[in-house]
Amino acid sequence: MDILLVVGRVLFALIFINSGIAHLTKLNDMTGYAQFKKVPAPKLAVIVTGLMLIIGGLYIVFGVYADLGALLLAVFLIPTAFMMHNFWTIQDPQAKQGEMINFFKNLSLAGAALIIFVLVGSGVDFGPSVTDGFFNL
Repeated sequence: MDILLVVGRVLFALIFINSGIAHLTKLNDMTGYAQFKKVPAPKLAVIVTGLMLIIGGLYIVFGVYADLGALLLAVFLIPTAFMMHNFWTIQDPQAKQGEMINFFKNLSLAGAALIIFVLVGSGVDFGPSVTDGFFNL
């Protein structure tokens, strides 16, 4: 079963690692979008959240304080859902649908990240890991 835990961790984390890399490699584009969405200090926000995504994803993949990594992801995902995917403000039906999908995707992933946070922080076996959890819940 360890292999399934590792595969699941990798599959879960890939979206975050990929997105974090995009935050940093497409900094100007991401900053422009953050400005459009009225994110305070948009360039700094893009850099910080890009690092949060990469670190959180890698922590989960390698089992290095995976609970802390999951918490980083949840802290990113919940505000991002409301700030960046505020579908209730969109008039165009197609754009509204896309934002609604991304809003609920973020909330769903945040829920999974919070589950990982609690399980790892509580000492549940998370498969082969470099460290135990950071927190002792």
